[in-house]
Amino acid sequence: MQIATFPDDPSPRWNNPVLALGNFDGLHRGHMKIIDRVRQRAGERAGTPAAMTFDPHPPRVLRPDKAPALLMTREQKVEALRRSGMQGLAVVRFTHDLSLWDPEMFVRTVLVDWLHVAEVWVGANFLFGHARTGTFSVLRSLGARHGFRAEKIDPVRYKDFVVSSTRVRRLVSEGRVDEAGALLGHHYFIDGTVVRGAGRGRSIGTPTANLASANDLVPPSGVYATLAIIDGIVVPSITNIGLRPTFGDVEHPVVETHLLDADRDLYDAQIRLSFVQRLRDERAFPDVDALRAQIDADCRAARRLFGRISL
Repeated sequence: MQIATFPDDPSPRWNNPVLALGNFDGLHRGHMKIIDRVRQRAGERAGTPAAMTFDPHPPRVLRPDKAPALLMTREQKVEALRRSGMQGLAVVRFTHDLSLWDPEMFVRTVLVDWLHVAEVWVGANFLFGHARTGTFSVLRSLGARHGFRAEKIDPVRYKDFVVSSTRVRRLVSEGRVDEAGALLGHHYFIDGTVVRGAGRGRSIGTPTANLASANDLVPPSGVYATLAIIDGIVVPSITNIGLRPTFGDVEHPVVETHLLDADRDLYDAQIRLSFVQRLRDERAFPDVDALRAQIDADCRAARRLFGRISL
């Protein structure tokens, strides 16, 4: 996948680009409907399937105090778009000056003069340009004027509500990771590096990997059934997020993962941790024996869960 950044890079030489335009945080089921249509249309017209996104996320420039925690790092988004079949990725470097552009200036400068788009596909609620005045109707009208086709995809619904990044963020922040996964079409995950901890897990017979992650959004304190992906291998695990109240030895939440049926040196290893289901709240125990008994019960609960689902 070729990546081009506006305004730093020259115009990419993509043949008849068919463009998915949006932020694509999480690359959820709604996003994938747009991506799938772009791949289909690019194939029909011998064009290049491509996506355009913005970096930084626009609210971080316009309303930094209210900007949401993102579901993906930039690296994770690039990886997901590559795996989705996009052959091109246009990254618009979002600045305060660019936010002042009216819709026509954005279309003419970025979509037409820089990308030479043949088609642009957006979600039903996509807005662009200064003060978000660019609606789909505006985009379609500008497309007719500048020689490209503009189309939109209706929202994807899950049960009784529309799939959106905002809703997924809310579910993850509430610990409802199984519901978040249903909207995403995959388990919510974070990436990180294993760092040295206090060694308490190993001392009580349940060694854990302490994960330092660059992801914005980590589920709240609690115990979760998780899948740890290490060197491409999926390993069932349980993960505790929190302050270790039984010991009271940390001031900030830590992410500790215990691999089921595996014991290996993971220091400095890169791990992708996928959250399958919340098992319980984090709580303090009267002594180490009570904590060890609860961890054994957590492991049994996770094994039963993994026995019912396909890993």
